[in-house]
Amino acid sequence: MQDVRWSFGGSSNAQPRLTDDLFYAFADLIYRITGIRYQPEARFTLERRLVHRMRELSLPDLERYYYYLMYHPDREKEIDRLIDLVTTHETYFFREKRQLRCFQEEILPLLAEERQRSEVPMLRIWSAGCATGEEPYTIAMIVRETPCTRNLQVFIYASDISSRALQVARQGVYGPNSFRDMEPEFERYREKYFIPCGNGRYRIRDEIKSMVVFGKINILDPSQLVLFGLLDVIFCRNVLIYFDAASKKKAIDNFYHRLRPGGFLLLGHSESLLGLDDRFQLVHFQHDMVYRK
Repeated sequence: MQDVRWSFGGSSNAQPRLTDDLFYAFADLIYRITGIRYQPEARFTLERRLVHRMRELSLPDLERYYYYLMYHPDREKEIDRLIDLVTTHETYFFREKRQLRCFQEEILPLLAEERQRSEVPMLRIWSAGCATGEEPYTIAMIVRETPCTRNLQVFIYASDISSRALQVARQGVYGPNSFRDMEPEFERYREKYFIPCGNGRYRIRDEIKSMVVFGKINILDPSQLVLFGLLDVIFCRNVLIYFDAASKKKAIDNFYHRLRPGGFLLLGHSESLLGLDDRFQLVHFQHDMVYRK
């Protein structure tokens, strides 16, 4: 590791602490990589996470850990670990059911009718910020269960910035927490599309797993998103809540340019485009309200 000698005001002999300068240095680094802005009130949460990783690397203090991230030959691998530390992977199957009913009963039939008239009848769906994969697999099960999609080629892409979360998603094995909000009407999906593998865990069947393509993608980087082509539906639910206004606007602009005309953007119920972007139309369906380009 390159020996860089400047100080953020900390002491290697004291209990590891984030000084003001070091907190802002880490916060700026995390923001540049992920778009997530750590506010001062989250300082001790960030400190606890960083100290844990610092000790795993047998580094003497947080200042040296910052230098490691900036200059060590393995910095890219360690930045992946940092991303895992600071991102949230809270998700479960069939989350926000009203929106999923809207997707299955109203959006998919509308899109299927439109796309079947096209030269190449296909649907492209992207789960942006998919975490450990429960959302894209939910989408795949819904598509499989919806008759109007049977004459279409359906491509489901799923992406996250966390390598560790994507590893879990690709394995497709889930415990009770991933099924914690399953209503009786959705229990048939678990019985039909999962295989029990002991200790309350279930492995998703290959017929569903094969429908989803996972990749490590930063939604703030438009150069990475061109790989998807033009999309019919983008799910980005409960991701933008972690971004500041500038990052939200950048992500939404990227979504706008990746959606084909008439494509849908499905956000979390606590998220809105109000004051961020006026290029989308808020469409009132029977089950929910969603944005359309």
